[in-house]
Amino acid sequence: MHPDLIAARTALLDRTASAAGLLEANLAAARDPAQRHTFLHLSAEVAEAAAQAADRQLAVGAPLAPLAGLAISVKDLFDVHGEVTGAASPTMADAAPAAYDCPAVARLRQAGAALIGRTNMTEFAYSGVGINPHYGTPANAGTRALDPAPRIPGGSTSGGAVSVASGAAWAALGSDTGGSIRIPAALQGIVGYKNTARLTPTEGAVPLSTTLDTVSAMTRSARDAILVHGILAARRPAVADRPLASLRLAVPQTLMLDALEPAVARAFDAALVALREGGARIEQIALPELAEVAAINATGGFSAAESWTWHRARLARDAARYDPRVRSRIERGAQMTAADYIELLAARRDWIARVEARLDGYDACVSPTVPCVAPPIEPLRADDAAFFATNNLLLRNPAVINLLDGCAITLPCHEAGGWPVGLMLWSSALRDDVLLAAALAVESGLTRIRR
Repeated sequence: MHPDLIAARTALLDRTASAAGLLEANLAAARDPAQRHTFLHLSAEVAEAAAQAADRQLAVGAPLAPLAGLAISVKDLFDVHGEVTGAASPTMADAAPAAYDCPAVARLRQAGAALIGRTNMTEFAYSGVGINPHYGTPANAGTRALDPAPRIPGGSTSGGAVSVASGAAWAALGSDTGGSIRIPAALQGIVGYKNTARLTPTEGAVPLSTTLDTVSAMTRSARDAILVHGILAARRPAVADRPLASLRLAVPQTLMLDALEPAVARAFDAALVALREGGARIEQIALPELAEVAAINATGGFSAAESWTWHRARLARDAARYDPRVRSRIERGAQMTAADYIELLAARRDWIARVEARLDGYDACVSPTVPCVAPPIEPLRADDAAFFATNNLLLRNPAVINLLDGCAITLPCHEAGGWPVGLMLWSSALRDDVLLAAALAVESGLTRIRR
């Protein structure tokens, strides 16, 4: 198996692999019994047709689209022509099939992607844990060799992360509202990129928070993240080739480093050592504004208010079929007043301005993506208190960047064979290209650890 999407595409162009052959390996991984619950629907025939078309283009020397014949999975949140968009909820099962591809799917299809299937997720994308009581919970593919007991995949793009980590897909289309791309990517040892939200269209996706929702993807490398982001955003990222020694990085001391599990602390510290040895300038900063996040969201935040707006009529007729843990978080939005919401908007604007001023002059901030490694599924499935405590812990760091309206990428920083741990690079709005350039340099700097 090739290490990433770009390497697979190079193999196609060099004629050392065929799209059909690569897809056969992807489908074998998707059908592995260990991957049950990863896909809600496997589109083998559609994907095979795209792979065969790519091989025909290669045979006649025609130009090859960027993703031609390569397997990409789609979170069950996005409209795909002719398919029901279920958001992994039985309450959506009777919805009419989508009349059109949503913009994100249309752009992937136009780029030649072999859309391999719809992936499982947290119901309505409302949790960072990834447990789904309706359709089963995909087991973490990055921890399988370390522990036979199934561990959480992370959410909400749970199946998407498993599809990439297991080899069933080269990239996974997902969404990130409070970390739903970066959490599962970090817990499974892959790359997850959350772009500035306004750069990618959210139309044709079931919303969680219209303010915070971001359409983005999980991949196997930073260079793959740049490629797929360019397709989803319909733009050419201006990513400069930067040496690690040219980077000035900040490590916020407030909130982000609290209560780290030993494996995460060790991996993060080792990553900082490797980056310093590579010449990066790394500075500790206080960033006290991060201590304000809990108070800003005290009334429930944007997700509660905006999800309640979308779900209230559906809940009135079908509440009993919701996951109670999802329903309780949505219903919290019913308690938020118009004044609360307007104050939340103002508080966010003020907070963003103060944080951006603190970050001026840095290429990016560096933090652990999440403070823990993936815990076992069963205790969290059985215990509400444990579930919500873990959910809050997983969301704590990544959700900061959604509130900031910023961009972030998680890169694996653990030793080979160790528990998957993610290092998160993050910055403010529309600094995506600077961040992605930093990610390429940091990823290269972490190579010594990852061997």
